[in-house]
Formats: sequence, C-alpha cells, structure tokens
Amino acid sequence: MSTPTPHINAKPGDFAETVLMPGDPLRSKFIAETFLTDAVLVNNVRGVQGYTGFYKGKRVSVMASGMGMPSMGIYSYELFNFFDVQNIIRIGSAGALSPALPLRSIVIGMSASYNSVFANQYELPGIYAPTASYTLLRKATDAAEKLGLTVTVGNILSNDLFYSDATNSLAWQKMGVLAVEMESAALYMNAARAGKNALCICTISDSIVTGEATTAEERQNTFTQMMELALETA
Repeated sequence: MSTPTPHINAKPGDFAETVLMPGDPLRSKFIAETFLTDAVLVNNVRGVQGYTGFYKGKRVSVMASGMGMPSMGIYSYELFNFFDVQNIIRIGSAGALSPALPLRSIVIGMSASYNSVFANQYELPGIYAPTASYTLLRKATDAAEKLGLTVTVGNILSNDLFYSDATNSLAWQKMGVLAVEMESAALYMNAARAGKNALCICTISDSIVTGEATTAEERQNTFTQMMELALETA
C-alpha cells in the first residue's frame, strides 16, 4: 500500500521515528500543545489527530490510536509498515486489578495478556506471548528514576470487552496481572511482526478493586507524569 493510507492522510517523512499513541485524539492535541514546540498537524482523518514537533530538540510525533485492538491494530500497522516509524509508545489509561495500585499510579506493560483473537492471523502452532521492547522498557524505567517517578512494571491485560456479562472481573488478578486496558497486545504483536519496537505506559484511571474512578476531563488533561515519562523515553 502507498501513502497516504485510508486512515492516515500524511506523506512519507511526516512522522518522526518515535510516535506516542494515546487513545484519545484530544489527549494527542493536549500533548502537542503542552509539550512540543513547532508542532504541525500531519493527520486528521476521522478526527484522529496526529502531530509532529520537537521535545527538547528531539523530533517526536503523537497520534491517537482510538479504542480497542482493531483500531490500534490499524494505526500501528500503518505507522510501522508504511510511514517508517520505528518506535510506538502507547500512553493510555488502565483499570487497576491490583489492590496495590491507587488512582494515577503509573504502570508499564512488560507483557500483555489478552482475551482477543488478534493473534489468530499469524497461524502460530501455539499461544503467543506479546511483550514490550526491552530497549524501550529499559529507557522508560531509567527515565522514571531520573524524574523521581514511582512506576510498577509487569503484566497487563488487553481486553476486547469494556462491558461484559462475565461475573469474575478479578480472575486475572490471581495470576498477578496488574491492570486492564484495550490496546497493548495488538500493538506488541504488530511491532513484533514488523521488527519494530513498542511499549505501553498507562496511568490508573479507575480501580476494578475499589470502584474509584477519574473523570474523562481528568484523563484527557491531568495524566502529565505519564506523558513526560513517555517523552523522556522518546
């Protein structure tokens, strides 16, 4: 496929080698306006805003992924395979499964369990284990230390379902899964297939354990420590 693609109306070279991917297009806009200099809008198909600018002199892009593995699967695939992006860092919200994670905790997904059929396309003779790029993971933990941020690293769950009839929502907790979100497993699989790098950094927006939750506006505008950590990693 040539560029522009059906979902990204950009030209070759419009994206930096590293792209930060929040789920929310408004969070993408917030990051570009708050942290980047000389930011240029390079994509706005379907309102999925993508910007390229500079952070501390380093060229970096930020573009939304939308919600769920199908949406992340499309955007990350096109960025990796058609726009020569080398690294994608997902920055999103997640629901805490661990009682040790209060609201606004930062979680880094070393691996991503899933309840999706996304991996079926690869026709593997077994069960695939999506993992982050160690290079990005190490950069992120080093950056967190320099910023004085406490982060928790471990297994997260990429869930196809936001609403579910399942009665045991904490079943994954027994296996040490830290938090649940909806995109990282697809991102990690696309990165592996393309020979590229991916990492997920999430802020706890709500807790399945306690029932606490942040507002949509707070998720859009106040998860700045996660944003700074991702930018320092980039």
